[in-house]
Amino acid sequence: MAQRIFLNRSLARSLQGFKIRHQPFTAFNIKNARTVSRPSLQSSILPSIARHFSQSPQCRVTFNVQDAEDFKERVVDSETPVLVDFHAQWCGPCTILAPRLEKVVAKQQGKVVMAKVDIDNNTDLAIEYQVSAVPTVLAMKKGNVVDRFVGLQDEDQLEVFVKKMMCP
Repeated sequence: MAQRIFLNRSLARSLQGFKIRHQPFTAFNIKNARTVSRPSLQSSILPSIARHFSQSPQCRVTFNVQDAEDFKERVVDSETPVLVDFHAQWCGPCTILAPRLEKVVAKQQGKVVMAKVDIDNNTDLAIEYQVSAVPTVLAMKKGNVVDRFVGLQDEDQLEVFVKKMMCP
């Protein structure tokens, strides 16, 4: 009971600035039939409170690698070709290249996915894949590295790189 009172009070405080529309509610009473007006939260309040998540293709085809096990599961064992971006937060060219890569990968509509590997957090992966400079981008198919480049590339070069990795 105390929880219900607390919730009612906190809801009332949070909704003080909002207008609540009254929606007619028909209740049948045996003695006399009457219409009772009861307040309800209508669409004017709920959409402003509702949280919308992005459905853009970039959100579905790009992910951050957490550790070596995650890399094996999501990159090495993947049936879909994976573009692996080895980067660092302190690297200027990496911050320029990342949006370009995401844009090119998003154009492929799920035929290619992109994994981002921070070399400061995953040094073992950087050593294993012989990353000596950042940004380094690997093209992987079924766990094998099929191509790579180091450094900043423009969008046209990136599109050629991605299309080349998709060819059988």
